[in-house]
Amino acid sequence: MQQAGSLFVVAAPSGAGKSSLVKALLEMDSHLGVSVSHTTRLPRGQEQEGREYHFISEPEFRVMVADGAFIEWAEVHGNLYGTSHAAVGSRISQGQDVVLEIDWQGALQIKQLFPDTVLVFILPPSWEELAQRLNRRGEDQPEVIAQRLLNARQEVAQARHFDFVIINALFETAVFDLKSVVHSQRLRYAVLSKNKPAVFQALNLD
Repeated sequence: MQQAGSLFVVAAPSGAGKSSLVKALLEMDSHLGVSVSHTTRLPRGQEQEGREYHFISEPEFRVMVADGAFIEWAEVHGNLYGTSHAAVGSRISQGQDVVLEIDWQGALQIKQLFPDTVLVFILPPSWEELAQRLNRRGEDQPEVIAQRLLNARQEVAQARHFDFVIINALFETAVFDLKSVVHSQRLRYAVLSKNKPAVFQALNLD
């Protein structure tokens, strides 16, 4: 697919800090937009409709699947999550870089459809730290946390399939690393030639 903008996909096990890192990146980068996914799970904490997710019922989600509305979708922790074609395509066609926060299954689905997608996996510094972060959130019952930690073993094993891996030990360093990935992608020849065509034409570059 010919893209004016670039697509970045960030995945991580629950508690690794994915959402906080992406939020910080968006605050630093005005040329980067976020695509809001659909989910059947209930809002948590201060989450708002249309900001963190589009919260819909399972029947509504299934209708969207049947209509081919999603680029990717998956079941995660017993809930359904999906990324719509409309949310991503309109932004990229307008030249905006887009970042998605999704699970590893969806990330690999998108990579198959759009090979130029940049995949980033966020790792915790240790299993002990991941458990502490999940407990500190205070959002889940102990049995839910135990299941998330169990699922994290499978999720972390998928990091080898991603283009970049960031270890979120120190938040400020991890944000810098994520910003560096975005900046590096923008400096690739194929991307820069589309975004700065006048310069390339003036220099007789194809």
